[in-house]
Amino acid sequence: MTTPMTRMGEDLSAQAIGQGLLVAVVGYASSVAIVIQGLVAVGASVGQVASALVTVGFALGIVAIALCWSLRMPIAIAWSTPGMALLATTGAAGGGFPAAVAAFIVVGALIMLTALWRPLGRLVASIPKPIASAMLGGILLKLCLAPFIALAKLPWQAGAVLATWLVFLRLARGYAVPIAVAVALVAMSLDRPLAGAALADLVPRLEFVTPEFTIEAMANIAVPLFVVTMAGQNLPGLAVLSAYDYRPPVAPLLLSTGAASALGALFGMPTINLAAITAALCAGPDAHADPARRYIAGISGGIGYMLLAALSGVAALLVARAQPVLIEAVAGLALIGAFGGAMLNAVQDEADRLPGLITFLVTASGLAFFGVGSAFWGLALGLIAHHLFAARRKNAA
Repeated sequence: MTTPMTRMGEDLSAQAIGQGLLVAVVGYASSVAIVIQGLVAVGASVGQVASALVTVGFALGIVAIALCWSLRMPIAIAWSTPGMALLATTGAAGGGFPAAVAAFIVVGALIMLTALWRPLGRLVASIPKPIASAMLGGILLKLCLAPFIALAKLPWQAGAVLATWLVFLRLARGYAVPIAVAVALVAMSLDRPLAGAALADLVPRLEFVTPEFTIEAMANIAVPLFVVTMAGQNLPGLAVLSAYDYRPPVAPLLLSTGAASALGALFGMPTINLAAITAALCAGPDAHADPARRYIAGISGGIGYMLLAALSGVAALLVARAQPVLIEAVAGLALIGAFGGAMLNAVQDEADRLPGLITFLVTASGLAFFGVGSAFWGLALGLIAHHLFAARRKNAA
């Protein structure tokens, strides 16, 4: 009789294990600066950032392993990179980091509700792709400008990071961002070395954060973060799996990531979700020639994220001591590809081009009314324009 453990032992392969570990390293190195920048922007201290990184590392690992094991599919889990970019541009709400934590809890609850209450899922799915993509593009614009703004302020450090990124885009595209991050880390350590740091500062610890629920944080953080996470991560993540002929049941995926997000938020953790970009690394043939054995890559990637959690204290302290503009520059380089894809989707459909541009421009403008930020207003005005033009086309027909 074949037991699950026996089957897993038969399915193990060096190729799948190596690919999974690569997914973890690339996913962590390419966007951890964005995560740290986003958390700091909404008021997190160095200790709270380290706590968040520890918690998210274990949450990513546990959820990925559980889903891959139970479904026998290569389910890759990640933090919401566009969501963290949203935090980096939104800034702290009234109530500081506890208010942001409350927003993270609400987003996790909304993701679980989406799994259980189908009308909410249909409502999120009904947001036109050009509108959602345009909102994401507006969120990302400021950070994508950061590498070039940094050249004026830190020409040598930013220039070295930018040159490295350009060279490796030509030589080995998949490693361009991680190696640029490594160059930035070297520049940071030379600028302000960690030699004087106490060992206790480098060892990550969990810090409980008591949430503070405020209307401002719900409007500025929770609603845009939920939309960006669903439209920019979960839906594309499902599409990537479908492209490789994996069609997992949606409810367990959303329930597990939503529950982990809500619980982990109490220790500062940002929202987690289905991976969109690294999903292809786990689900594709590079993980294994046999699709039925690729789930091992997902499990290996989960283990890799848990191992990387040990570096949380070093990463948080190093970034905290660095020039903020250099962190923004690295984050911006990691997001340029996502910005390009978002803008292409925003303007590709001629019928929704103008509503998409309205959404993008309002979101990028920083417009705020009644304490509600530009991402919310960009989405709202874009949807209004979309429905007005759709009604006009219908009447004309």
